[in-house]
Amino acid sequence: MDGAIVHLPRSIFYGKRSFRKVGEETAKLGKKALIISDHVMKGLGNLEKCHEYLRKSAVDYVDYLDVSSEPTDEYVHNALSLRKAENCDVIIALGGGSCIDTAKAVAVLATNGGEVSDYMNLKTLASSKPLPLIAIPTTAGTGSEATDVTVITNTRNDVKMMIKQPAFMPEVAIVDPVLTISSPKNTTAATGVDALTHALEAFISKKAHPFTDHLALSAIKLITENILEAYHNGTNLEARDKMIYGSMQAGMAFSNASVCLVHGMSRPLGALFHVPHGISNAMLLPTVLEYTKDSCSMRLAEIGRYLYPELKGSPDELVANRFVSAILQLCQSLHIPNIKTWGVDEQEFEGVLWKMAKDAIESGSPANNPNVPTVEEIVSLYRHAYSYEYSLKKANLF
Repeated sequence: MDGAIVHLPRSIFYGKRSFRKVGEETAKLGKKALIISDHVMKGLGNLEKCHEYLRKSAVDYVDYLDVSSEPTDEYVHNALSLRKAENCDVIIALGGGSCIDTAKAVAVLATNGGEVSDYMNLKTLASSKPLPLIAIPTTAGTGSEATDVTVITNTRNDVKMMIKQPAFMPEVAIVDPVLTISSPKNTTAATGVDALTHALEAFISKKAHPFTDHLALSAIKLITENILEAYHNGTNLEARDKMIYGSMQAGMAFSNASVCLVHGMSRPLGALFHVPHGISNAMLLPTVLEYTKDSCSMRLAEIGRYLYPELKGSPDELVANRFVSAILQLCQSLHIPNIKTWGVDEQEFEGVLWKMAKDAIESGSPANNPNVPTVEEIVSLYRHAYSYEYSLKKANLF
């Protein structure tokens, strides 16, 4: 490897009750904040806590709470209009990946102009410094608080746009595990497997390098060792703490090494059938992992040996197969549905398979996969994932 550039937020505040830092950090960056959040955060009281911390630091604020699903260009447009009308000079994202991704687009477009679609595939580069953004995740999943990536759905053509530029990196990340306690079981499972997918794909990506390898391995260990406890006992703050730390590390890893085939296939599924990003990743992971494992058995074996030193002397293929089996078992234990069980109509699904496969290729992510699929292979993988059934074989690793 000749070298690598690593992008991270300027400041990261991590740990229990770090949420309290939002007031003083915002005061350093501006006078009036646009808070991009949702009605769930309002109902849980987290939004009012944010208001309280801002008032203590004499920061004015206004709320945009209409992020109710995966982020779209319409959310971005509406939040931008509110920001302009209220003359906000700093952005706060409080919520899951949808809120943070929306806020990233608002921060960049506020100073660079245009539409969010202009920035896809580097067609337009953000040349002006974005408004400062403070990202506060409330799920252990996307890791968006520590990435220079945003994913926004273009509502005109039903394409999920994956946009990656340094300007989309938050200025400050506040990562408080206490905020994740309220996540329901299904959200904990889906976002947790999403984070695991980030780490796995960062490790096997063609763009992986030693810095991202360390982050990815640590994230995989933290997530696999704590996700079932967080799922079954959501009030266990220690498990929640390790999950959100693993999620952040996974975000750092994939932001600097890129994702692969799972994410490439996940975005079209989410755009056309409105499947939340974490769930669509989780649905596709087993199928794609089985397809990919033979082309990266050495890398998968590295993960297996990192998690379980007793496998150190075993052949790569054996360790890789045991690790993949363990991941499949984990997904089964978390009751990850297949696409059919989720409720996607088979006839509608068949009708857009080729569009989804082409959109996946055009996103660029499949090109980072150890084995790069054709459009035809992706169509076949979608069909397999539609009614995927987990093997009953147990690896007993997690």
